Amino acid sequence: MPKRSEEMLTDVWTSLMLVWITCVPYTSMTPIISQSKSLQTGSTALLRGLVEGQRILSRAKRGWVWNQMFVLEEFSGPDPILVGRLHTDLDVGSTPIKYVLAGEGAGTIFAINEITGDIHAMKRLDREEKAEYTLTAQVTNRDTDQPLEPPSEFIIKVQDINDNPPQFVEGPYRASVPETSQVGTSVTRVTATDADDPVYGNSAKLVYSILEGQPYFSIDPNTAIIKIALHGMDREMREEYLVVIQAKDMGGHMGGLSGTTTVTVTLTDVNDNPPKFSKSLYEFVIPEDLAIGQPGGKVKANDRDIGENAKSTYNIIDGDERDVFEITTDAQTQEGILRLKKPLNFETKKSYTLKVEAANIRFDPNSGAPFKDTATVKIAVEDSDEPPVFSKPTFVLQVDENAPINTVVGTVTARDPDVTGSLVRYFIDRHTDLERQFNVNVDDGKITLAKPLDRETDMWHNITVTATEIRNHSQISRATVAIRVLDINDNAPEFATEYEAFLCENGKPGQVIQTVSAVDKDDPIQGHYFEYRLIPEMLNNPNFTIKNNGDNSISVLAKHDTFRRQKQEMYFLPIIVTDNGNPPMSSTNTLTIRVCGCSREGIVQSCNVEAYVLPIGLSMGALIAILACIILLLVIVVLFVTLRRHKNKPLIIKDDEDVRENIIRYDDEGGGEEDTEAFDIATLQNPDGINGYLPRKDIKPDLQFMPRQSSGPNGGLPAFRNSCLKKGATFRTLRLKYNVHHLSHQALCIVEPNLTMSILGGL
Repeated sequence: MPKRSEEMLTDVWTSLMLVWITCVPYTSMTPIISQSKSLQTGSTALLRGLVEGQRILSRAKRGWVWNQMFVLEEFSGPDPILVGRLHTDLDVGSTPIKYVLAGEGAGTIFAINEITGDIHAMKRLDREEKAEYTLTAQVTNRDTDQPLEPPSEFIIKVQDINDNPPQFVEGPYRASVPETSQVGTSVTRVTATDADDPVYGNSAKLVYSILEGQPYFSIDPNTAIIKIALHGMDREMREEYLVVIQAKDMGGHMGGLSGTTTVTVTLTDVNDNPPKFSKSLYEFVIPEDLAIGQPGGKVKANDRDIGENAKSTYNIIDGDERDVFEITTDAQTQEGILRLKKPLNFETKKSYTLKVEAANIRFDPNSGAPFKDTATVKIAVEDSDEPPVFSKPTFVLQVDENAPINTVVGTVTARDPDVTGSLVRYFIDRHTDLERQFNVNVDDGKITLAKPLDRETDMWHNITVTATEIRNHSQISRATVAIRVLDINDNAPEFATEYEAFLCENGKPGQVIQTVSAVDKDDPIQGHYFEYRLIPEMLNNPNFTIKNNGDNSISVLAKHDTFRRQKQEMYFLPIIVTDNGNPPMSSTNTLTIRVCGCSREGIVQSCNVEAYVLPIGLSMGALIAILACIILLLVIVVLFVTLRRHKNKPLIIKDDEDVRENIIRYDDEGGGEEDTEAFDIATLQNPDGINGYLPRKDIKPDLQFMPRQSSGPNGGLPAFRNSCLKKGATFRTLRLKYNVHHLSHQALCIVEPNLTMSILGGL
């Protein structure tokens, strides 16, 4: 009750102050002015005003007197609002005074009367847009516009009124809180803002309240913290709540403005519910031929929780032969999948009873709640027509190699596991016996040989035998039969390789010529043991003998050192090799021994007889060099003879088939011996001809000629005649021969008997 009285008194004083602030500026705007002038000290201005009990201000050395000015925001009326009046002690009536206003909003928002100094607000002002204006006042001479005083600044403040409601800028809100939280648990906090002046009155003092959301939630009126107000709120009953919050200014009193927002509160899940089977007994029928690992049934335990809290794991905790089944959890559906671990057999066991448990993966051990549930699962095994079953999955049989056809290798057996017990027939899968080496009796499963076997070719044979029910041919089983071929001693031993031994002429008696070993394709159980001996005809061999090395090999030794290639170049030594089989097998192998020339260190150099008869002192390299020189000399001689013959060959190629012969006669003579300008005197001094051309022997010595090519059959004759005449030759008879293909000429100049010369005829 005292608190309520105090709140009422506070409200009364607040109302009185608001009325005072609103009314005083309009009743006390005229300033109180006092003037005093002095020539020594200047003028003094006093500003007096009462605004919200402010003290009187005095300013020395100023001629201005005015109050701090206020204007109420959002005020609108037919006339401009009088804000205040400026006055100076210079305004005594004799001086023409002019008031000038400058600064923020001067001339637009605020106007001044130049004569009286009254300032009016011309527009409606909003404190939330601009709370104060700074202006400058100055007094000038109205006639000359000369300033009478320095300018002075003053402020016009916009007085706040409660014209802005609270606003939730961040709304609407979403929050979450765990279900079953205690009363008073904090959910979230909301915040509202008010654009009014927070330091002036209660226009921005907010109070919060819940309009919707009771009785589940509450809110602190001052801090705006939303809390749980109801105990035991269950998410499974209701998950989401819509709460409406109101913020009211003026301290929540009547006349204040308000704003609202919504808060969506979601209850988060806690693991407060155990899994629960939808029924206590599950029954399944599973065929006995169900494959291992295949599902045989599904169980489901429902959990009202969500997420990780709803996940469960399943286990078989009791029942007969629990190792036959297993249960796994499907991560997607949260179902328990019952699977087979071992094959079922209707003829052995026809039903199973299991106890299955579902338990939460996550739970609070301190809660004491049973976060698990159990159910009974009964499984009935259904009889199926099963394929025959072999007595063994794999049969291992053996047979001797080279056994006769139709020899029984072994027997495979299979039976029908069904109660009816159908008869079974056997077959060989021929894809595993492509050569058809085996047969099987369709009734009793006996496997026999169809072809002889050779262990040295294939030691093992793997075939597949199928068993089929007579009553149902689709029921087929398969078994693998591995047949091992046993070894018999049917291969004689022989040399491991084709040996060729080399014997040095200068060797010593007892020298090891070759080490010989043998191999046998057979594989006796006790291992190989070979016996070596010379054939009876070679027992008294004067040249070689053998020695057993004790490791299934022998060494061939020389008996003397008188081996010579010119006497005998090659020896053949037959050796008999016998194994230890039953019966023993033997073979005769021949060792070839060559007599060779060796160095002093025993290194073989040559094994040919021809190399032995070469002259002493000449090596093979020297002989090759001599032979190469002889061949080179023969080549030089052949080239010389060829060049010689080519030099004596006539240069004119006569072709009887293509040569035409014409006879042309002339009676002109040359200039004689005085004509020496047309030929070279050196020609006369060379009786053998010019440039190696010899005179023809079928012409008289005083008749010399030289062939020359021409461009046509007749085009060069006049020029040739003139040439002959200039050289003193008698050009009487000219035999012209030209080749049809090459159009060439040959001309003769007949020379005087006392002159030996050769003239080139240019035709």
